[in-house]
Amino acid sequence: MSVQVWTFIFVFLTFGLYIGIAICSRAGSTSDFYVAGGGVPPLANGMATAADWMSAASFISMAGLISFLGRDGTFYLMGWTGGYVLLALLLAPYLRKFGKFTVPDFIGDRYYSRTARLIAVFCAVAVSFVYVCGQMQGAGIVFSRFLEVDITTGVIIGMTIVFFYAVLGGMKGITYTQVAQYCVLIFAFMVPAIFISILMTGIPIPQIGFGAELNEAFGGGYLLDRLDGLSSELGFGVYTEGHRSTQDVFFITAALMFGTAGLPHVIIRFFTVPNVRDARRSAGFALIFIAILYTTAPAVAAFARTNLINTVNSAEYSAMPEWFSKWETTNLIAFDDKNGDGRIQYLANPELNELSVNRDIMVLANPEIAGLPNWVVALVAAGALAAALSTAAGLLLVISTSVAHDFMKRSFMPSISEKQELLYARIAIFAAVLVAGYVGINPPAYVAQVVAYAFGLAAASFFPAIVLGIFDKRMNKQGAIVGMIIGFLFTAGYIVYFKSINPAQDNAAGWLLGISPEGIGTLGTLLNLAVSLTVAKFSPEPPESVQAIVENIRLPGDTQPT
Repeated sequence: MSVQVWTFIFVFLTFGLYIGIAICSRAGSTSDFYVAGGGVPPLANGMATAADWMSAASFISMAGLISFLGRDGTFYLMGWTGGYVLLALLLAPYLRKFGKFTVPDFIGDRYYSRTARLIAVFCAVAVSFVYVCGQMQGAGIVFSRFLEVDITTGVIIGMTIVFFYAVLGGMKGITYTQVAQYCVLIFAFMVPAIFISILMTGIPIPQIGFGAELNEAFGGGYLLDRLDGLSSELGFGVYTEGHRSTQDVFFITAALMFGTAGLPHVIIRFFTVPNVRDARRSAGFALIFIAILYTTAPAVAAFARTNLINTVNSAEYSAMPEWFSKWETTNLIAFDDKNGDGRIQYLANPELNELSVNRDIMVLANPEIAGLPNWVVALVAAGALAAALSTAAGLLLVISTSVAHDFMKRSFMPSISEKQELLYARIAIFAAVLVAGYVGINPPAYVAQVVAYAFGLAAASFFPAIVLGIFDKRMNKQGAIVGMIIGFLFTAGYIVYFKSINPAQDNAAGWLLGISPEGIGTLGTLLNLAVSLTVAKFSPEPPESVQAIVENIRLPGDTQPT
């Protein structure tokens, strides 16, 4: 069977599974809709957290960026992994003990202020919008290639599916759908990685194959040595050497770490378990499940890059395999025969290079480039969709809860019924899906870059407020409010300026202190911290009841003082 037929089969089966789970787990109350009734077992929550966390950026774009950037792409790997550890150990158990549905709920009650809650609602919605746009973009790329539709149609299909099960099941339906999606995405990522590792190195464990010798059919020698040589010959530089400044790498890695620890759609997952102990256990399970993919991604990146160079460079365009022409129809690969010799010249020099490759296709095209069976190629497509849609559902839920619960119920319409609150939450999801779909069709950058901007915004707005709210009982509402506003506006303004207003200066020469837009969230975080602590020092202390809560959430046990 063809790749398209296999893809239809896998997509039909997996989407049918997701929708079936959503129907069986339909939310009947706000508790079910927001936090799945608080009764999700730690193992299931760990798998759901991993699926929620490993978005299209992790599945599709991270390995693609490492393929092209080499060592410079690994800050995504380090930042996202380190950030999850930071979240699991430093914040999650304390937030779970605080016992609120959402991050704005925590901000509003901890800082005893409706203004603080509303600012947190705005930041949560903004961060989630930016993040979910990357997921819609990833879904569009998958559909456009494997179902052979245009990207616009692909995004619309993804929007429809995720809207259905997010609206119907809420957090209860999303949680168990994400358990299934984790199984799909990790199987889809590992199967081709194992196949290609055996094919290229004879070793079935990709993490070991990454540092092993290639078979003679692939030129022999160690994989990374071979890739260094190929990259240098084509003018791309040594693959294992970095070209970004150490300063920028540090700032990007830190922004991704702090952003992870402030992401509302990940934090909310720790409210779905029965108690603090289970929150810690589910965090440990999630870390194991995440590590399986994240330790494999560098190997997949190196395999894909080596195969791509070996396949396309100096090859006859007319003799290219079918996968090449299929990806050409999506405009994500383009060949421009500048010298008219009919051969593909793939070089770093832009004046001589004849091939452009979108980095987001590397994981998806890798099985085809390696010549794996069609069912494996289709399986990867199903896994990529699982990764994109699982995270999109979690983000849409954050948007809906922020609007319905924090903005309306807790701030302006406290008398609305539970049924009305659920209706407003579902309307918010509908509006969010439409906006996210539009931006997914008209993306500002690669999937991982779009997601990195969301992390920067989360870092600069939420991370200081949450950390200080847990560990500094002297932090008051004035400091938190001013800090969140300044941190968010500074970071958002910097990103918008260099990505939209003046993109010509999107280089190290024009950046403030040499910090790229992907890394500016770290500076925004530091600015937020400095402003918050300064303002708090010169303004009244929080009420004693609030300080007692702060002391209590760091003590063993699950109860809060009344």
